[in-house]
Amino acid sequence: MAAQKGIGRLVQVGLGKESVRGTAVAATYWTPWNDLTIDEKKEFAVDAQSYGLIEDSTNLTQTKKWAQGSIAGNVLDQSFGLILYGMFGTLTSHSTHAGETVVYDNIFNIGESAQHQSLTFNLHDPLSAQDYQYANGVIEKLELNMALKQFINYTASLKALSGATHSAFTPSTTTENRFVPQYLTAKFANAYSTITGGGGTTVALKSAKVTFSANVEDQEVLGSLSPADFLNKEFSVEGTLEAIWQNESDFKTAFMGPTPQAMRLDIKNTDVTIGSATNPELILDFPKVTFQELGRPFKVKDLVYQTIKFKAVYSIGDTLMAKATLTNTVNGY
Repeated sequence: MAAQKGIGRLVQVGLGKESVRGTAVAATYWTPWNDLTIDEKKEFAVDAQSYGLIEDSTNLTQTKKWAQGSIAGNVLDQSFGLILYGMFGTLTSHSTHAGETVVYDNIFNIGESAQHQSLTFNLHDPLSAQDYQYANGVIEKLELNMALKQFINYTASLKALSGATHSAFTPSTTTENRFVPQYLTAKFANAYSTITGGGGTTVALKSAKVTFSANVEDQEVLGSLSPADFLNKEFSVEGTLEAIWQNESDFKTAFMGPTPQAMRLDIKNTDVTIGSATNPELILDFPKVTFQELGRPFKVKDLVYQTIKFKAVYSIGDTLMAKATLTNTVNGY
């Protein structure tokens, strides 16, 4: 039989929300991607006992198997909701957007449990002529990147059960809306209520990166090769902002305080209208962030920019650490 050859562009990945944790489901969205890895992983017990030989071992016995990898792609206004669901853990509401009938605000909050929403990753692989489903999939880390001259994109680290073979999928890709950097508005205030009330100081950013981490641990049990589950532990959020230096009030004053700031990153695709008069939108809210580092290098021939590292913490007064609101035509996930 001739060797199978091809390019990654032919491979497709689908995301599905599991109703029963660990029970595979069909893909709700076949999402485009830029980089994709879903590898089978194994661990072995090594028989290194002495048999009167100098060879280091006489046997390896499999003791664990699972799947692990990552997916990177552009942030899309519909399918990205499942990535947010898996990362944050809960969809707290999906109410109709003000003034609309077919546009919804899907709000994702951090689930206060060790089991965030599980997904099934469906892999359509025409290169090997064998498709797979990876059940009990979790998002252990999500990085959002907002940079000039490129789509706003993400990289999500994944874990799941070992892949189960499946008959060939027939993927159907949904037409979705994308986001570019000119859609971003960054607001800062001393109080989160100021931002939710429409206020706050707008600062023009050159770039922004936000990293969400769920610190996932495999629940390994006796009597099974596969982990019983993948459980998230403490949840953390940190990131980096870059902006031109124009005054001390943008960031340095709060950094020197140090004075925690409420922060909102609002990404609205104003080139597209959904419903009657609404735009696809992703809002990331952080009621309490602290600027931990501020760098301002001076170069003779360059403009002066500042780089700020921040960490979000839970705001007891606002009962919130981070929230994502995705406005689209999806009525819940």
